[in-house]
Amino acid sequence: MIKDKELKDILKTRFTQAAHAMWGKDLTDLTKNESYQSLSRVIRQYISENWVKTNKYYLDHKEKQVYYFSIEFLLGRLLNSNLINMNFKQICEEAFKELNMDLNVILDEEPDAGLGNGGLGRLAACFIDSMAALGLPGHGCGIRYKYGLFEQKIVNNYQVEIPDNWLKEGFAWEFRKTDKAIEVRFEGNAYMEKQKNGKLKAIHKDYTSVTAIPYDVPIVGYRNKTVNTLRLWNAEVNKDFSDYGLLSHEQQQAKMHYKHNVQKITKYLYPDDSSYEGRRLRLIQEYFFVSAGLQSIVRHYRKKGMKLVDFADNIAIHINDTHPAVGVAELMRILIDEADMEWAEAWKITVGTMAYTNHTILPEALEKWPIDMFKSLLPRIYMIIEEINRRLLDDVRERYDDDEHMIQELSILQDGQVHMARLAVVGSHSVNGVAQIHSDILKSHTMHDFNTYYPGKFNNKTNGITHRRWLIGANPELAALIDDAISTKWHKRPERLIDLLKYSKDKAFTSQVEKIKSKRKQDLAKYIKEHNNLVVDPNSIFDIQIKRIHSYKRQIMNLLHIMDLYNRLKENPKLDIVPHTFIFGGKAAPGYHVAKETIKLINTVAELVNNDKSIHNKIKIVFMENYGVSLGEILFPAADISEQISTASKEASGTGNMKFMMNGAITLGTLDGANVEISQAVGPENCVIFGLRAEEVLNYYASGSYSVWDVYNNNSRVRTVLEQLVNGYFVNENEEFRDLYDYLLNSNDEFFVLKDFEAYAKAHLEIVKKYQNRSAWLTSSVINIAHSGKFSSDRTIEEYARDIWKINPVLIP
Repeated sequence: MIKDKELKDILKTRFTQAAHAMWGKDLTDLTKNESYQSLSRVIRQYISENWVKTNKYYLDHKEKQVYYFSIEFLLGRLLNSNLINMNFKQICEEAFKELNMDLNVILDEEPDAGLGNGGLGRLAACFIDSMAALGLPGHGCGIRYKYGLFEQKIVNNYQVEIPDNWLKEGFAWEFRKTDKAIEVRFEGNAYMEKQKNGKLKAIHKDYTSVTAIPYDVPIVGYRNKTVNTLRLWNAEVNKDFSDYGLLSHEQQQAKMHYKHNVQKITKYLYPDDSSYEGRRLRLIQEYFFVSAGLQSIVRHYRKKGMKLVDFADNIAIHINDTHPAVGVAELMRILIDEADMEWAEAWKITVGTMAYTNHTILPEALEKWPIDMFKSLLPRIYMIIEEINRRLLDDVRERYDDDEHMIQELSILQDGQVHMARLAVVGSHSVNGVAQIHSDILKSHTMHDFNTYYPGKFNNKTNGITHRRWLIGANPELAALIDDAISTKWHKRPERLIDLLKYSKDKAFTSQVEKIKSKRKQDLAKYIKEHNNLVVDPNSIFDIQIKRIHSYKRQIMNLLHIMDLYNRLKENPKLDIVPHTFIFGGKAAPGYHVAKETIKLINTVAELVNNDKSIHNKIKIVFMENYGVSLGEILFPAADISEQISTASKEASGTGNMKFMMNGAITLGTLDGANVEISQAVGPENCVIFGLRAEEVLNYYASGSYSVWDVYNNNSRVRTVLEQLVNGYFVNENEEFRDLYDYLLNSNDEFFVLKDFEAYAKAHLEIVKKYQNRSAWLTSSVINIAHSGKFSSDRTIEEYARDIWKINPVLIP
């Protein structure tokens, strides 16, 4: 066993050697980025040793392995989390002190990997982290985007999107594996041809070939020897297209066109889908990484000498949302066309292998592709989906006596579209929602007919977050305080955080919690001063809503309430309110006009309020530019109030609510998504719940009985803030916010912003009253932390492993 001092000296030596080898410089001359790259190279060496051992052990022992397919993986910075997981952080800090260097400055040099957008990507990152931490043989499969979603800038109060060139300095944690390249085929002609033996064989001709190159990223387990793999696929031109020497001008132009189209595949996360070409590119992306991933898995499996008939016993494929749903048909293609299996056997294996997580009940988020587009782009895959659908509907007709409703609702091909969620349900043995209320709505409403047709297939797996990043990493002083109180056992068994309950009224403990919260708020205030040029009071309530900007998440309701509060302050400057700092963060999709107008309004109101000296700094509004994982690590620990105010029934789960809770913030929210389970866990006295319930929302949709004009005409406060959007209240804005005004009123307030406004305002009064009772507030804060272990992704992944994947932990010696 290497002792700490010996390890520290080895780290210093290896770091110095790496710096000399990579840059030819003395340590004192290194830039911050060069220091980061050098340290990453050293840590990679340590990781690689266990990575090789892990892969060899899985191979030698024929362990069943899980592959988690997701179009997003929002990893955040990996150096800090790798140091924590390897138990190197403290030793590294000491080593760099002795080298007269600051480790934290080096850690800040790492860019966030631009591999995701929001909750879907953060969840996928938490899940693969938990698989490694629990010693489960589970890997990720995704796309290596050259550019992330976009880097958000706020210019003249508007969101401006600029390319997120996260790879400009390279990615320290990836390993390019050219020897594991895969060919992926698009377009062409597909048909069945009768062979001499009388069997039909699929022929695919005149296709366009794209080479998929894997870039592997090690995923390090927490204080164990497990290192799993995140495989990211990059699209490259086929080697046959590289020689330009003897080509005519037209042939060279064709090759350049081909090269451009190939490079587009993995250039951007979520290409703009407002055009036909943009949507087509999204479908290309999805099939590209799914086909490459599945071909690679099957190839590796067959190389091990294992029988394909036993594939589902040894491999689990998980479809994270509908983006990888085409994998159902692709696995069938591989088994039938390449392994020469009969349909029935291939279908049994496919269904036994595949599992699907649904993340939404929003119709626009359940992917559908025009048949004409799908068929021309993926002709063989479309043939397979047609056959899946034909066999499915034959059974539906027989079972339900040609019931037209069931035929329509269960058909994968309907109204000229390929319904990807339906394909995923039909081709999987398990379908899960991500919070109990979400799963219940899936079964009773969104997929009621599928739940009837497949009894027992639907289940719930409430989401979770990795406490290693969001507490141990993001809030180390709080983590250390918890260690002192209940020992470090919660690091590996986060449910043991419940042992903190006995300290919830311990004044010595809660005062330390308060001091740490104060420190985190000071850190955030410093960040806001540096990045927003705005002074905020760390002693004010930090009320935070950070998430993707979307109408159902109701940032607009939060803002209209702030406008109302400001109006009351203007009427009565002596109004007794606790100083408040309202903090927003999140990106709007480039083509989502209402969301972008919401950002503009937030910043316009902020400009007005923050510069009004007559209100004596009682309200400040901050919009945090370019919200992402690393910024979240500053925001979550600093929050007093966690705004979770989506329209009930719309948020599948949410995971920001869990990160806030884990850092001691109190939830102000609707009974939506995981808020339901959070409120059940902590009790009604330790959160504030308001607004319509899910069943009330669904009843309003069904009956059409809600009228926004009733609220508008009967609530003067609501009417005032709405009229301020269009009556010239905001100088020089003219008709800027007319679209928001029309959206709320003329679209009948589809997400019940105005309906819930009064309840929301009362909930704010209630939570501020709670905040003023400092002893009770701190008790609530500790109770929230104590119950947050239930919402660790370790618990979620243990449930997936036990109930869906049927895998067990593996101890790497």
